[in-house]
Amino acid sequence: MTTPAADKDPGRVAKLIARVSGGRPGIPSSRADLLGSETAKAVGLAAAMIANNVIALGSTVVFARLLNDYGSLAALVSYFLILSVVGQALQVATAREGVLGRLGVGAGLMATVKSWTRAMAVFTLGITIVSVLLRAPIADAVGVKHDQWAAALGLPAAGLWLELSVLRGVLQGVGDYKGVGLSLVGEQGARLIFGAALAGAGLGVTGAYLGTPLSFIAMCVYCAVRLRRHVEGVTGRQLVAVGQAPGAALSLWTHVKRAWAPIAGLIVIAVLQNIDIIAAKHRFTKDVASSYSAVAVAAKVLIWVAIGAGYYLVPEVSRRRAAREDTRPVLLRALAIIGICSVPVLLIFGFESHLLIKLAFGAKKTLASNSLFVLGLAFTVLACTYLAIQYMLALRRTWFLIVIAAVAVAEPILLLNASHRPAGFAAVVLAIQAVGAVLAFGLALRRESGPPGEKSSVPDLEQAQLVGGVVR
Repeated sequence: MTTPAADKDPGRVAKLIARVSGGRPGIPSSRADLLGSETAKAVGLAAAMIANNVIALGSTVVFARLLNDYGSLAALVSYFLILSVVGQALQVATAREGVLGRLGVGAGLMATVKSWTRAMAVFTLGITIVSVLLRAPIADAVGVKHDQWAAALGLPAAGLWLELSVLRGVLQGVGDYKGVGLSLVGEQGARLIFGAALAGAGLGVTGAYLGTPLSFIAMCVYCAVRLRRHVEGVTGRQLVAVGQAPGAALSLWTHVKRAWAPIAGLIVIAVLQNIDIIAAKHRFTKDVASSYSAVAVAAKVLIWVAIGAGYYLVPEVSRRRAAREDTRPVLLRALAIIGICSVPVLLIFGFESHLLIKLAFGAKKTLASNSLFVLGLAFTVLACTYLAIQYMLALRRTWFLIVIAAVAVAEPILLLNASHRPAGFAAVVLAIQAVGAVLAFGLALRRESGPPGEKSSVPDLEQAQLVGGVVR
């Protein structure tokens, strides 16, 4: 079935792939087939997230050297990360609705995106005015009293992030994983370039932080252009047939109301991922808490890999669920990526933890380096839990949130009574994450009878594929 495709590829790689596959149906038999496979898409998104994280770490080094008060920038970034949860949830929800054909197809999809963009522009303008007027109290709350205008950038940046998240979700829904991956890398690259240039020009913390919203604007333009090019062929043919431009398939407000479950899920993950650093400040001395925070940042590298794999997992699970196919292989494929990436990471954490922290953060941050391996295990487990939560959200399950939220509530209580030694404290973090993972996967891997409420979505998906492959 696939052997002829391999025969047409004269390269050595194609011949090797064809020999390994043996011409079996469903197995890639050429380099082109392999690159277009579902596994390659998942790996590509995970790799893009790794690149995103590497550039982000590079930005940390650059800004720490450029700024005398890097702590203020870190506080501002933390403020934004709290606000960013809604955008991440909207991206998940948009990808799910897009893959089910509920955002429209071709010209209808573009009409929906344009309508949402106009609404988002009005919303961003409104919160910008509020942020400017309240810049002083916001700066006091964030702890950057001398950088009020930088603090005023937080809410506008969140509005731009919402728009970028929606555009990425639409690209996921139409199967353009490459565009999503490139936008992830481009976002961090633009943030580093803009921020470093503005900080170096004398704008200090405000200039460095301004790189964040500027990078969002650049990537919004990129994603919009990529989406237009993707649907142009389909749109052209449909406009001739229909004779008029369609309206938006779904209002933005309706879409936001439907996203409450992803928002709740991401809040739970945010607590499980970050509450240990806050608790450490109460348990340790200033120097030890600072060292623990640096170690914890390094230990969370696989969380970013999981986020990248999740960009693939959500739309694929939605598609399979609508088609009444088994969705669990998608989850297992994403988990395999975490497993493969965790091996070299944990080996480094286990054998060279002191050297790694010293090189990355300086000798003063090595006081808690002996906890790096344990924290690495903990956040590898959390990375898997993240995928399980995204998997259940894609299946439109919500009641599991009560169980996982209970773990998130218990974590700070347990950590505030944990050991005063970093290694013992980290062991409690690992135990909590293990309990959360067991509960999450116990709920995620159970069989379900199917999506009776979405049976009508299957013809929509098939029709979208027939008219131009907008949904893949």
